[in-house]
Amino acid sequence: MLTFTVVVPAAGVGSRMGASCPKQYLPLVGKFLIEHTLERLLGHPRIERVVVAIAADDEFFATLPVASHPRILITTGGAERADSVLQGLALVESDWVLVHDAARPCITHQDIDALIHAGLAGDGAILGNRVRDTMKRSDASGRIQKTVDRNQLWHALTPQFFRTRQLEAALQQGLKSGAVITDEASAMELAGWHPLMVEGRADNLKVTRPEDLALAALFLSQQEASA
Repeated sequence: MLTFTVVVPAAGVGSRMGASCPKQYLPLVGKFLIEHTLERLLGHPRIERVVVAIAADDEFFATLPVASHPRILITTGGAERADSVLQGLALVESDWVLVHDAARPCITHQDIDALIHAGLAGDGAILGNRVRDTMKRSDASGRIQKTVDRNQLWHALTPQFFRTRQLEAALQQGLKSGAVITDEASAMELAGWHPLMVEGRADNLKVTRPEDLALAALFLSQQEASA
């Protein structure tokens, strides 16, 4: 059975949370947010190692019990997400790698299984949710310009799953060209690859705003109750 490494970029400050510490270190159901995320990943039978990219001045991670887990490696992240992921990829020995947001604690093993199955058959894959709401495009002042056709539109989630060296090359190429890289798939797209979209669960929430913490706590409790 193939095993894989996960890179978790965790060098951001999460300014939209308005908290006194990076959002990944906010308390959530008896632990810190990032602990839930890492424990979900480490609990998957096909994940051999998790590389966490933290800020150079991070004073929090080393104090967490999970920091001493034998299957976790730590590296120093960079100014942008792509820089942190590249730093993590330098420590990856597996042919394939997953990249997952530190602030997505509700990821399920079922979604990881579906992602790996789809990605191995092509140019990699990412989890996503189909857009359900009516989509509007506005101008800079917020005035609606048009309604956008939501067919074939997706919300991109993580994990995202690619061949390690292909992703590394795509990120390097994208950064060198000055492209805006919002996620790993965007770098792969710029390099000419066409990853698959894999529909994931709606409760794979990214904690971004203060109200997301309560929702994440609800999702975690529901998942544990149904396990």
